[in-house]
Amino acid sequence: MGFYEMLIIARVILSWVPVRQGGLLYDIVAVLDSVTGPYLNLFRRIIPPMGGVDFSPVIALLALNLAERLVFNIIL
Repeated sequence: MGFYEMLIIARVILSWVPVRQGGLLYDIVAVLDSVTGPYLNLFRRIIPPMGGVDFSPVIALLALNLAERLVFNIIL
């Protein structure tokens, strides 16, 4: 599992935790969102949240994994 995949998973897990503005956790979520947000927004345009559930991280992780495999197969 790559570093960026771990950041996306951390962002998903922290989205379930109530965050108070001004706290340390708020700052961590803000940094994670600024790093992973642009990539996830690509997939949110294709698949908007349905019923309050955002499936973009799942699709983003699948696309990242697929791209990783393609690059490794080309290199090796």
